[in-house]
Amino acid sequence: MSLQHALEGITTPLVTPFEPGTNEIDEAGLEAVVGHCLDGGIDGLFPCGTTGEFTSLEPAERRRVHEVVVDRVDGEVPVLIGAATTVGEAVDYAEHGAAIGADVAVVTEPYFHGPNDPDGNRQFFERVADRSPLPVLLYNIPPCTGGSIAVETVAALARHENVIGIKDSSGDLASLLSILRETPEAFVVLQGYDALLVPALRMGADGGLNAGSNVAPAVYRELYETADEDRGAAIQDAIAPYFDACDEYGFAPATKAALAYRDVLESDAVRPPLVAVPEDGREAIETGVDALLEW
Repeated sequence: MSLQHALEGITTPLVTPFEPGTNEIDEAGLEAVVGHCLDGGIDGLFPCGTTGEFTSLEPAERRRVHEVVVDRVDGEVPVLIGAATTVGEAVDYAEHGAAIGADVAVVTEPYFHGPNDPDGNRQFFERVADRSPLPVLLYNIPPCTGGSIAVETVAALARHENVIGIKDSSGDLASLLSILRETPEAFVVLQGYDALLVPALRMGADGGLNAGSNVAPAVYRELYETADEDRGAAIQDAIAPYFDACDEYGFAPATKAALAYRDVLESDAVRPPLVAVPEDGREAIETGVDALLEW
């Protein structure tokens, strides 16, 4: 099976559990979440993404998270490692990922000082892809980076032999559809915005990379697999309240709160600048989880 084919389906951007009080990485908790996702039929795992609070982890911690996940997965599904926003950092993580047996390097565009010309993003990604020992998956998340990767830039990068696809978390369905039209069939397009997963799949996206799949992996897998349009639409509707709560309280805090509610994690601790979901917000998350689990 090709790597591109293996990435079709639902990939989970894993949370990074922390020990309550010390805020150290909870490796047992991380293994528990990985096992929960694998048991739910998830097709791939992505540690140290946005939901994994990668910007709050030291480099050594990120490498350790990658190691724990790769070891626990033991080749069962692809492991995507990331995310990095400088050429050197991205290549360093890719080299470490290749050494431990990871499959894909996820790279987002630099933030804080964005490109002064769209061509700057193309040059950045090309320099990473030229040096990365792992295939590169682009990560488009404009709310966090301050700008979107232009469709023409994605189309140009899709011709690079070491760029295999994109996770699009823009929430812009029209842009995703343009990417589908402008890139080769083998280029993997994953919808990162849970609320648009069904429309994206129906229009030709290869799968999703969705925070909610931490919490209800089997439900997201069912959504991907179902050929029944009405059932797919109903599951998408069931995702909406939980997704809205994540949007309000933050995806890492809300996802950890939901995992604690499901007894997958013992603690929903996050690191500053994030804060845990307040008590008055937990009901909305728990109600959303309950609605999801009905499927």
